[in-house]
Amino acid sequence: MGKGGGCVPSKKKRVPAVASDPPPAPASESAEAEPPSAASAKLRIFIVFYSMYGHVEGLARRMKAGVDGIDGVEGVLYRVPETLPAEVLELMKAPEKDETAIPVIPSAAEMVGADGFLFGFPTRYGCMAAQMKAFFDSTGGLWKEQSLAGKPAGFFVSTGTQGGGQETTAWTAVTQLAHHGMLFVPIGYTFGAGMFNMDSIRGGTPYGAGVYAGDGTREPSDMELALAEHQGIYLNVFI
Repeated sequence: MGKGGGCVPSKKKRVPAVASDPPPAPASESAEAEPPSAASAKLRIFIVFYSMYGHVEGLARRMKAGVDGIDGVEGVLYRVPETLPAEVLELMKAPEKDETAIPVIPSAAEMVGADGFLFGFPTRYGCMAAQMKAFFDSTGGLWKEQSLAGKPAGFFVSTGTQGGGQETTAWTAVTQLAHHGMLFVPIGYTFGAGMFNMDSIRGGTPYGAGVYAGDGTREPSDMELALAEHQGIYLNVFI
């Protein structure tokens, strides 16, 4: 087994039955307060993303709604740190981020407390944006200990055009999971008929939810948001 305990059973798995009349505990142990049951604690899916113009954030918020709709599971939204200076962001007309509503993840070490992940990012030439890559590059300590091994994770993306990397942006990111021993969870065609709808432009692929940003003014469609919510629900199968 790896140092990170990647072979540890899921918290949802049933605890083996015990005898109906177990022997009484020693008095010293009986007097101690019982620790809270692990079953009573919510499982947590971290939705960690970078969003310059808000398109990925829109998917992330809807994804959290899907996660939170499952009993006993909580979605936790985090931004990754910005790496561009303020003057560059101003030239790019990037809106200011409300970090009181969705905080920046304190450090990579925070990830150890999650039971699963959904990572979202825009594309840059068919790969994840540098801000997200910089965050993954900061996880070296977790990689060394294999602290994230066995944890399931999915991706969701934003591209400017239909041929802008909806698939490549996700599958080139799989290397990050592989080195951590994490489990990539694509959505396949589990969304059903919506995956085959040709009546309107829609982001999203079997690799994960997606949105087309166009020149930045296009908002996520109802179908793109529904697919994001589905992905949030779907990852729960694997935690």
